[in-house]
Amino acid sequence: MEGWTDVVAVAIGGVHTAPNTGRAHTVALRADGTVLATGWNGDGQCDVDGWTQVESIAAGWRRTCAVRADGTALATGRRNEGANDVEGWNDLVAVAAGDWHTVGLRADGTAVATGNDRRGQCAVAGWRDLRAVAAGYLHTVGLTRDGRVVATGDRGAGVEEMASWRSVTAISAGSHHTVAALEDGRVLAVGDDSHGQCDVAGWREVIAVAAGSTHTLGLRSDGTVLAVGNNDDGQCDVGGWRLGRVR
Repeated sequence: MEGWTDVVAVAIGGVHTAPNTGRAHTVALRADGTVLATGWNGDGQCDVDGWTQVESIAAGWRRTCAVRADGTALATGRRNEGANDVEGWNDLVAVAAGDWHTVGLRADGTAVATGNDRRGQCAVAGWRDLRAVAAGYLHTVGLTRDGRVVATGDRGAGVEEMASWRSVTAISAGSHHTVAALEDGRVLAVGDDSHGQCDVAGWREVIAVAAGSTHTLGLRSDGTVLAVGNNDDGQCDVGGWRLGRVR
């Protein structure tokens, strides 16, 4: 974005499950701990001007969340489902924003969640030894320190199949599917595959993954990007991308 400088992380918010309506926003974390936002602001999800000492950010549907240096959480935007009720959270190291729920990762490896829980996507109280969390439409995923995956919520997103995954280094949750990168560079995916978004069996040398609503991206160690799934809006047109060698 023009005028944005010293950016160290970005997040994009919008409803996972809907077609492009133009109701999306983009958030950026700057090196000095301040936050920038642009895009649709119908619920105040871009009202981040006063945020300081921020260390990580996440963007969901109509809201923006952040973790501050003191381990507390910030949230702005749509409050209807309770997904912004994070004021009492502490000792956080990361947050993940689904469509209607928010998940926090604590420094001790436990998780907290708030918001819509109609499929049990907020049932994370018993999780331990986590190093990452991800939130989809109606499911939540956690990555443990020993490379296992725990999941809760909508069965259609593959929450039961993930129990057998091992040697996982990164996870990402889409609307109704979940993707994981493994230590050996392979990728696993479960859940809805109606657009081919889980067709990742042939991917190799992948070190990071990102799951959109109905498409999946993978970053390879040579800086190239892989994509599969719905390409109606050109979201998989990454063939010419070169991000520089990253490992």
